[in-house]
Parts: sequence; structure tokens; C-alpha cells
Amino acid sequence: MSIYDYTVPAREGDVSLSQYRGKVMLIVNTATGCGFTPQYKELEEMYEAFHDKGLEIIDIPCNQFAGQTPGTDDEIHEFCTLRYKTRFPQMKKSDVNGENELPLFTYLKSQKGFAGFGKGLKAGAMTAMMKTIDKDFEHNPSIKWNFTKFLVDRDGNVTARFEPTEDMKNVRAAVEKAIG
Repeated sequence: MSIYDYTVPAREGDVSLSQYRGKVMLIVNTATGCGFTPQYKELEEMYEAFHDKGLEIIDIPCNQFAGQTPGTDDEIHEFCTLRYKTRFPQMKKSDVNGENELPLFTYLKSQKGFAGFGKGLKAGAMTAMMKTIDKDFEHNPSIKWNFTKFLVDRDGNVTARFEPTEDMKNVRAAVEKAIG
């Protein structure tokens, strides 16, 4: 299977990723009440800068991490559009791990596993927190927290996975490179 074989439940109906063939996709599991929620600002800035050049951001809210995405899909959408002026597509709140995870995330994790949180204060804090949740977290591909991002190139290849602790400047640089 390729990324283009997957569909994602949207707020209204389903979205087939095949409609994004030939585009660069940044697929993100998001939350409205997380310390990383301000990343919506940089995501929207990337969307504005690169959408006309072929970037699509696929926003999939998830409530699996400390209940940081309460509310209905419409409430989440309203929060994002009012607070961060987001214009990129926002899907239905969905699971990214476990028995009810979206098949898309099963695929994404099989393509790019967890490679660490990097360095710095946020990375150290995430590592410490994860050790209390899952002692084997470093050795499984599960999504660790909100705002994990997967970059998909124009040919449908998953080329990068960015943990929420990754500097958004690095994410933007990778997107810009993929856009070409």
C-alpha cells in the first residue's frame, strides 16, 4: 500500500489522500490545550508560504495525550481558526495509537519510527516524562505526544518524522527542501 491508498475522516465525510498526489504533505497530530499548541502559528505560516507551491498540511486532532484535545470537532476547529487563523484542512479527532488508531498512522509509524526527542530542555522534559509512561518508549514507533509530524514528498514517500520537540525552523527547512 502507498500513502495514497488511505482515507482520513474529516469533519464532513472522508478525505482520500490520493487527492494530494504530486503534493508535499505534512501530517500532524494536534491538540488545543498542549504546551506545543503554539506550533499552530508556524504551521499556518508554512501553509501560507508554500500552499500555492504544493504543500498540504493535514491536521488530525488527537485526545490520547493527557486529554489535551477536549471538545467536539467543531469546537476544535473554531479554536484553531479564531486563535491561530488556520486555513489548512482539519480532520476529525482521531486516535494515533492503539486498537482504534487510524490506519494511516499505522502506516506512517511503519515508515518512520521514533528516533528520539533531540537535545534541549523540552527534549529532556519529554524524555523524563515518557520514562514514567512507557519505560520502553525509545524502542517502539508509537506516537509519543501531540504535534508529531510526518513529511511526505511529492512521490508519496514518508521522508521525515519530527517529534514535537523539533525546532519548527528545522521542520520548515525540510518542507522548503521538499517543495523544491
